[in-house]
Amino acid sequence: MTAKRLVLTLLTGFLLAGTVTTTAQAEDGYRFWGYFQYSGGQWAFAQKGSEGVVPADGSVEGWRYAVGGAKPRVPRAAGDFATICGATPTETGKKRVALVIDPGTPADSASGEAPPPATGTCVVTDLKATGAKILAAVKPVRIEKGLTCGIGGYPATGCGDPVKNITVPATDEPVKLEIGPAVGSTATPTAAAVPTNSNQAPTSSDSGTPWTGIIIAAFVVLLLAGGGLALSRRRSGQH
Repeated sequence: MTAKRLVLTLLTGFLLAGTVTTTAQAEDGYRFWGYFQYSGGQWAFAQKGSEGVVPADGSVEGWRYAVGGAKPRVPRAAGDFATICGATPTETGKKRVALVIDPGTPADSASGEAPPPATGTCVVTDLKATGAKILAAVKPVRIEKGLTCGIGGYPATGCGDPVKNITVPATDEPVKLEIGPAVGSTATPTAAAVPTNSNQAPTSSDSGTPWTGIIIAAFVVLLLAGGGLALSRRRSGQH
């Protein structure tokens, strides 16, 4: 195990042991992608690497890029499975896993790279798919020395680089996810019933004004009126 991996593992242990503080303080840390699972309304740092985790159907996976130390820098959006996967049909023999990818803030970026927006994607995959496979199904992943170094091309370089004298904020401002199309789904969503548009112009089958009957009635009235006028003129000529 490399020194870098050992340090990151120790940091994970501190997170799981609950030995972190909730206030900002200066410390040495690393700039890296963190791996999380969402459960009970909150994010938790993964206890295993993504290749060793097999999420169950209905799970929510998360990745967050940030400068971090002992305090976890979790994804800034909630892992709402219904919002991310609710419109994706279930498929026999497959599972649906919601994936949140949060590239973090400009302050977390190295070399002034602008982080892309945070996204949410529903991944439909085989039941034995690992967290690593689920991530790779959505974005290209750059792996170096067994570490997840880049997701979707961000960042372009660097991997778990040490950062001196960091200041981790006590909280991160929440963000709204950009929900993308489901990945891996072959099912056709059930077509929703088309609602009646009350502003639609009436047609011949509408229950509105009977225009055809009115036109026929008017024509009959004109015929009768014309016949009556002719009869009146005939009677006048006979006098």
